[in-house]
Amino acid sequence: MDYQRKKKLTFSTIGLIFLFSGVEYAVILPTIWRYLQTLEAPPYFLGLALSAFSLSGLLSGPLFGYWSDRTQTTKKIILLCNIFEIIGNFMYFMGYSKWLLLSSRLLAGIGTGAGSSIFGFLTRSTASEDRATVFAAVMACRQAGLLIGPAFNIFLRLCDFHIGPFIVNKYTAPGLFMFLLWMLLQLAVVFMYWDLPPTERRKTDSISERHEEENVHGLGEENNEEEVEEEIVPLMTSQELVGSYGSMMTSSQSFEERHIKVLEIWFSCNFVLSAVFVPEFLREEVVVLLAAQFITLFNQTALETMVTPLTQKYFDFKELENSVMYCLGGVVVIAGFLLVHWLSRHFTERVVFTIGLTFCNISCIWCLIFLANPLGQFQLVLTEFIIGVFLQALGLPFVAVAQVSLFSKVTSERTQGFSQGVRRSVGGLATILGPLWGGGLTENMYIMVGVMVALLILLTVGKK
Repeated sequence: MDYQRKKKLTFSTIGLIFLFSGVEYAVILPTIWRYLQTLEAPPYFLGLALSAFSLSGLLSGPLFGYWSDRTQTTKKIILLCNIFEIIGNFMYFMGYSKWLLLSSRLLAGIGTGAGSSIFGFLTRSTASEDRATVFAAVMACRQAGLLIGPAFNIFLRLCDFHIGPFIVNKYTAPGLFMFLLWMLLQLAVVFMYWDLPPTERRKTDSISERHEEENVHGLGEENNEEEVEEEIVPLMTSQELVGSYGSMMTSSQSFEERHIKVLEIWFSCNFVLSAVFVPEFLREEVVVLLAAQFITLFNQTALETMVTPLTQKYFDFKELENSVMYCLGGVVVIAGFLLVHWLSRHFTERVVFTIGLTFCNISCIWCLIFLANPLGQFQLVLTEFIIGVFLQALGLPFVAVAQVSLFSKVTSERTQGFSQGVRRSVGGLATILGPLWGGGLTENMYIMVGVMVALLILLTVGKK
């Protein structure tokens, strides 16, 4: 099979991974609270179950990313992560007790750590100028999953039968459904996913092939051999190839390798702490992008938590109205990703990032002015609410895609999996703290939204 076909199948499989992760979130979230109630779980168990999923993903991301950097492979990691998803969702389907359900979300969350390896893989296998476009397409797949996920619940809520000792109803059916989807995805990864070579190595291979072809035709044999060697030598500075050609290392390279080995041991013992103290993560541009990851996700999840109580209080929205609202929001987000996909071909990531921050700033300031203490008639307040949500949903894709692409360029490509794991862990921390902030201050909107505005302004100033 030729390279281009392998690349298309591999990228399609990656799209399925992110699509299914979005579907899982959308089919489980609407019913998990009532599911816990049937298991006689106290109210705080909902927060535990949701946080457990984010927490295990936060911890597993850097670990799997570091593993992919060391091996320069991702297929085995994805297969392992899918096993965690399969087992976790089957445990969710089994039910029995609130503790089993909590454990199921903890295990499933470990499976999300594959995202770090995948982003590292995409960084290595795509050209720098195409990276934002590829990231936008991949991240849009997850949003598509969030959009179509509620549609599956329309059918899953009708389930009422037994499979052996297990009950299949509207609460357990989402777990069984995702168990089957992840099983199918496991087969897709086995047969449709390849660990493609890095971009620079591929270019060198093509140069070598061209030179060999010229040699066959008798065109400058000696000169071509020298050029091929010149092209290959720079690649040997990578850690993996240096280790394979020990006889070619100089004494300074051996000294450098010994230091790298020491760092590897440190990473293995405590990879999270090491990431904090590695100078690469203390550079200004890296800190700004990590702050962007945290602040945007913190604000997003805080607003998502605030939206439902707000619509109930001022508009008397029920489940149907909220579902329609989330679906429309998903449409706006997907439209934003498509717009970013187009803009990234004509503008730099920095411009896209600035546009996104502008939308987010306007949205939060709008919410602070008009929604912290809504005044006026129903139609006016509803219009103000729609504008605020629309601006927030539209700005997120710009910031999300641009900061991922920029982060891949300002961090070392050799440790890209680990770097993306750190970035995703920062995002995981935001998704844990955001709902706690939003849920605890629904009656103090000025404080809640005011802090969010301050964080965005701080990020905007830091970006400059």
